[in-house]
Amino acid sequence: MAFQPFNINPSDINRNQAIGVAFPLINEGSFNQTFLLKDQVKANIINVLLTEKGERINQPNFGVGLKSLLFENNINVLSLEPEIERQLEIYVPDIELYDLEPVFDSDNHTLKIKLTYSIIGDNDLDAIELNVEGNENDITNISFDYTTSEGGF
Repeated sequence: MAFQPFNINPSDINRNQAIGVAFPLINEGSFNQTFLLKDQVKANIINVLLTEKGERINQPNFGVGLKSLLFENNINVLSLEPEIERQLEIYVPDIELYDLEPVFDSDNHTLKIKLTYSIIGDNDLDAIELNVEGNENDITNISFDYTTSEGGF
């Protein structure tokens, strides 16, 4: 019988020590924390996708800025794919992207991004589906929700 070795990230060994901050950022007055590398990678991906360019101090090129695209007349999702791939390659270099599916519904002002990835050094696939939607009567009220899955969708 063959033995299947697996990698454990050194950050995952001590489950009592937080690695970073998770989404949603604030939960009943305190920050949600991540304790595993895979959870922090998900938070990093969501952060890159939702941050507007120029929003982050001293990093003017950080972020895809999905929220600003909701009320555009015509979004070319084919041109959005290379930008997402480029941003993830620069700011989340510890993943390998397998599949990326952006879908834009201009009638409902909804942008759905589904991506499948794996952490480099780990063969397990993981996925995130991010939905960003807005209300055309109140363009300041833009919401998002996401679902995550282990092993892809």
